[in-house]
Amino acid sequence: MRDRTLSEQELVGKGVRNVEAWARDDPLWPGQLAILAALLLYLALPPALTIGPSWLVPAIEGVVLLGLVGAARRGRAEEQRRMLAIGLVVGAAVVSLVALGLLTHYLLAGGHARGADLLDGGVIIWATNFLLYAVLYWELDRGGPRRLGARHQRVAPDLLFPQMSDERFAPPGWKPGFGDYLYVSLTNQTAFSPTDTMPLTPRLKLVMGVQGAAALITVGVIVARAVNILG
Repeated sequence: MRDRTLSEQELVGKGVRNVEAWARDDPLWPGQLAILAALLLYLALPPALTIGPSWLVPAIEGVVLLGLVGAARRGRAEEQRRMLAIGLVVGAAVVSLVALGLLTHYLLAGGHARGADLLDGGVIIWATNFLLYAVLYWELDRGGPRRLGARHQRVAPDLLFPQMSDERFAPPGWKPGFGDYLYVSLTNQTAFSPTDTMPLTPRLKLVMGVQGAAALITVGVIVARAVNILG
């Protein structure tokens, strides 16, 4: 997953009004906290929707998360930390998609899962994906976050925020933070498409497409059918 570093002249040539907004100096803890919350949500999934014991996947990924926190505190290489973090989030997202597939199977092919479990599972899967994709956008965009004080380069963006193209939308010194990526994830998951923040690269378009499709299935088919079963 190779990023494209750009000079300041190249950035200005692409119409960017606030070049400094492209530099990443995010603290790492918001993403780590969001991953932890997603793993705890997985523990709440009904047993029928989990792979093996419900604690197995969160335990494995929890160990990896602890390793990430330790690596960041010891100042290990940023790119290695970032690749491990992306791998952790992608792995958790794949597990969530498997749970979504199992939920679809129980609704369409029948099974022994109760209607209440199906509804609870749909809500948990929706919330888990919301957190995981927010972290994924945060890690992918503009070379990912960096520890405070760590050396960083300006990297071509994967997401175009309105504040990056028009200074009228950006207060002085504005930079996208984790909350902005949470908002991108929320709008993509509720509208099933990007809204005010546009994907610029094929990998972000792919990620947003997968998230939108999963949300559409969860909200439009699975939750609706679960409500019908309860009725």
